[in-house]
Amino acid sequence: ATSLDGRMGTSTGESQWITGPQSRAQGHRLRAGHDAVLVGVETVLADDPRLTVRLPEEPELEARQPLRVVLDSKLRTPSFARIAVTGTLILTTREPMQVGAAEVIRVAGDPSNRPNVDAVLETLAARGVKSLMIEGGGRVAACFVSAGLVDAIEWFRAPILLGGDGRPGLAALNLARLAHAPQYRRLAVEPLGDDLWERYERRT
Repeated sequence: ATSLDGRMGTSTGESQWITGPQSRAQGHRLRAGHDAVLVGVETVLADDPRLTVRLPEEPELEARQPLRVVLDSKLRTPSFARIAVTGTLILTTREPMQVGAAEVIRVAGDPSNRPNVDAVLETLAARGVKSLMIEGGGRVAACFVSAGLVDAIEWFRAPILLGGDGRPGLAALNLARLAHAPQYRRLAVEPLGDDLWERYERRT
C-alpha cells in the first residue's frame, strides 16, 4: 500500500492509514490466501502490526490464519508487541532468546548480517510454507525483488502524495542500467473506493 508517488509512509514513519477500508479488506483476503505473511522488524517497530486475517463478515476466510514471520537480525521485536505471540516465527542471525510467546530461530546471514533470503525460504519450506506474502517494509521487499523471488505484486495506491522525504515502498535496488531492472506484466487494475488495486506478475 503506497501513495501515488510510491511512498508507504511519511518522513516520520506514519503510515496508518494510507489506503481506505476497501483496500485494507482486500489485503486481509490476500493474507488468507497465503501460508505465511512476512515483514521486517522496522515494520513491527513502526506499526505494531498483528498480521492476522480480520474479516468478521467472511468467517471462512478469517479462519485461515497464516504463519506470521518477522525478519529481525538483532532481535529488536519487543516482547509486548502484538505480533510476539503464538503463531509467529522470528528469524534472526544472532543467538535466539525469548520474545514474548513467539518462536525464535537463528538462520544464516547475508553480508550485512541480515537474514539471508534463501535461508529464510528454506526454513519456511521446511514448515510446509508454499506461498509467502511479503508486506514490508521497503528494505525487505527490495531484498526479495533483487533476488528474483517476487512472482507477483499486489499494489494498492491511494490518491495522495507524500513526497521525496516519505518512506519508499521499495528500497534501493542499486541498478546501473534499465536493462537490469526487474520486469513485471500488468494483469489488472481495479478501483477500490478512492484507491487503485494494481496486479502484476513477473516476466519470465
